[in-house]
Amino acid sequence: MTDSDGETTQVEGVQNSTSDTGAAFSAPSDRQLDLAGLKALAHPLRVEIFDTLSTYGSFTASGLAARLGESSGATSYHLRQLEKHGLVREVSGKGTSRERWWERTPGAVNIGSEDALATPAGRSAATTIFRQLRVHEDRLLNEFVEHGHDEIPDEWLDGAAVATMNTRLTAPQMREFVEQVMALTEKYLTPFKNQDVAGSRPVHVVFQAFPVVDGELAEGEPRRPRKPGEP
Repeated sequence: MTDSDGETTQVEGVQNSTSDTGAAFSAPSDRQLDLAGLKALAHPLRVEIFDTLSTYGSFTASGLAARLGESSGATSYHLRQLEKHGLVREVSGKGTSRERWWERTPGAVNIGSEDALATPAGRSAATTIFRQLRVHEDRLLNEFVEHGHDEIPDEWLDGAAVATMNTRLTAPQMREFVEQVMALTEKYLTPFKNQDVAGSRPVHVVFQAFPVVDGELAEGEPRRPRKPGEP
């Protein structure tokens, strides 16, 4: 999970909208986490805090503690560590000196930059972050599948989608597809990331496109792909 005012978190070879968290595809404006930033985020509770702020909006340390089943001392400590690396920030004009409100720092974050993954420590940290992001994504999806029809109005269910498509592409075709989809998210999702208007609610959007690791590469001369409608 890209983002200018929304958030996308990116992992090399895997793009994950989260905190939106998301990459082989990374816009020039994306923040590239260095090794120190990766290590700072590579803690299960910090990833959970980071992604919760992205999904639900701002929280106090005690509010996060209640949602995540942790102590306020633990969430407060980890928020300060995330703040040191610019991953979260205090909400300006909200809260008091005793009760600070926190939000995820706006902007896309790439946790899979080439420099960061050049070392075993960087790859290990990125893998830890990605796995924890997947835990959060799976929980949101499972809750929707199991409880959505009981708790969410039909007008929302009618517009929701959970879809998977398998296809065969060349590397350039996959790259072009990813770029086109990310352009659509920039156009249709980013402008509304921080809106707080009547009738709005958090919506989780996940996009993944990656080569299957144990899939076979077709041999022979490249052929012109068929156009839609061609036999």
